Amino acid sequence: MAFTQPFGLYSAATGLGLLVTVLTLSRVTRDYAHDKKASGIADLIRRGAMAFLHKEYSILVVVIAAAAALIWFVSGKIESYAYVAGAISSMFAGFVGMHAATKANVLTTMVAKDEGERPALLTALMGGSVMGFTVATLALLGLGIITFLYQDHISFGRILTCYAIGASSIALFARVGGGIYTKAADVGADLVGKVEQGIPEDDPRNPAVIADNVGDCVGDTAGMGADIFESFVAAVTATMVLALETYSADSVLVSLPLVLSAIGIFASAAGLLSVFVIPVKSEKLLHFAPNIAIIGFIVASYFYMQSAQIATNLFGSVFLGAITGIVIGLITDHYTNGQPVQELAEASQSGAATNLIYGLSLGFGSIVAAIWIIAAVVFASYNYFGGLYGVSLAAVSMLATVGIAMSVDAYGPIADNAGGIAEMAGFGPEVRKITDKLDTLGNMTAALGKGFAIGSAALSALAMFAAYCMASGLSALNLIDPTVITGMFIGATMPFLLSAMTMKAVGRAAWKMVLEVRRQFKEIPGLLEGKAEPDYEKCVGISTEAALYEMLLPGILTIAMPIIIRYGFGLQGKLALGGFLAGATLVGVPLALMMANAGGAWDNAKKFIEAGNVGGKGSPAHKAAVVGDTVGDPFKDTSGPSLNILIKLMSVLSLLLATI
Repeated sequence: MAFTQPFGLYSAATGLGLLVTVLTLSRVTRDYAHDKKASGIADLIRRGAMAFLHKEYSILVVVIAAAAALIWFVSGKIESYAYVAGAISSMFAGFVGMHAATKANVLTTMVAKDEGERPALLTALMGGSVMGFTVATLALLGLGIITFLYQDHISFGRILTCYAIGASSIALFARVGGGIYTKAADVGADLVGKVEQGIPEDDPRNPAVIADNVGDCVGDTAGMGADIFESFVAAVTATMVLALETYSADSVLVSLPLVLSAIGIFASAAGLLSVFVIPVKSEKLLHFAPNIAIIGFIVASYFYMQSAQIATNLFGSVFLGAITGIVIGLITDHYTNGQPVQELAEASQSGAATNLIYGLSLGFGSIVAAIWIIAAVVFASYNYFGGLYGVSLAAVSMLATVGIAMSVDAYGPIADNAGGIAEMAGFGPEVRKITDKLDTLGNMTAALGKGFAIGSAALSALAMFAAYCMASGLSALNLIDPTVITGMFIGATMPFLLSAMTMKAVGRAAWKMVLEVRRQFKEIPGLLEGKAEPDYEKCVGISTEAALYEMLLPGILTIAMPIIIRYGFGLQGKLALGGFLAGATLVGVPLALMMANAGGAWDNAKKFIEAGNVGGKGSPAHKAAVVGDTVGDPFKDTSGPSLNILIKLMSVLSLLLATI
């Protein structure tokens, strides 16, 4: 089997991705005439973020070494090297994205002050694009190198799988740790600052405000980047493994996922460039760029598949996968930014209990259309567009334009930080008005990003599940087989167990933060009057220690359970593990989507009230909405996103177990 022809395309796409990354990184890290106070605040955020990343990575190095040794023992040294490469790639992507975000935040603030809204928005988008194109480029580079070196190796599929496991294991710890960090700080800052002391968000008097801004970086930049990197790698790996099992003599179909990924980088670059050359209103710009990329991807993929004489029906899966991300994003946007949010804000007038009840109802109802669409894509892809391979192609196509999708998502925390810096630096209301608008657009991109991440997780997990069944020799799972049913029930509990652990972890960490913030307000004379400086570093330390400690058990449990199921059921282990994965996926995807949408709606209902609606700031409705937002924070930024990685990590690990 030879893959020589497409490597020119891989090389060109990788080179373009690196070029975009370097150019945007140089732009957002350039010297700028900063305000000293703004620079000092940005330095505090940067030091806190990098300190957390350094401590987190020092722990993960131990995890990587132990896992690599185990894989070497049970599978082989090449597989072990692939695992380490996947893990390091994920960590490096997080580091680069974090570095860019913590530079772009203050630059965005200063550009907003000196140049206005649109230049500031483009600055934040360039900062986000460093993360986006780093993720896309490293994924294609790693998978391409493995394919080039080991395409004829007897364990080629297993080597790819180990690379994906490396990416997944880091993503889980990054997502859980980052989510706990950011929400412990956010909840602690809100409960004491807003609710108890009545001071504004991002007020420099709040001791937890720097930790809150650091959390935006570690959770929504590094954590999300690791999540999407892992989804991308898992989808491509699953599709290539399925092709190896089904079309082993047809190298064109085996390499098609890599070709689509390369096309996606070109399309993403076109989408990013379009916002600089085509005049688009600011509020439309963050929708415009991804749509341009997706249209370009669909057109280019069609012509490539025609020229390569690939069956036309497979293009149906590519098309469905590409547009599914847009559709799920629109549904998510409706429930987190549309009429339902206004209704939730109005329900807050009767108190926090009503706000919580209505928010939960909104979250439950919001999953229906999205899940039905995912089900329809799976049904159509399987029956009309290529069977299991078609389902996997849909997952790859949804993620192919990850470069621009992740850029738009990573824009959000940069814009949020820019607003916080403007507030703490004491800039005038005209600057804050601009950064508030950027932040509002960032809330939209965050909601779209979470919908995209969950939708891609669903298709990636299904692709990996299909690869597992094929590698295990399971043509079907009998739903009246007691072994399968037992596995399904155990698997169905895993999303609830992980959610319980991460929610409780946020609660414990937030309580420590609340106590510390209360202590500082009580014991530091003149703090509330603005005559004294809070001890920001103490709060940063609380979030860091809590996140690193609390992330270990969920991560270890997620890795251990597939192994326990596979070997605990003896000869029936493969059947039980198949049921386990099915149960975890069927429960995990809707639960993750419900949490993300409910949390986003609670957050934006609070912001809708703060904008002067339904009584405005300080009203009973606002106080109720703050409570709802506090509950929704770990929903949308900790537990919900962690479920994406739970189902994917267990699926890719199971695929390895099936091949050993």
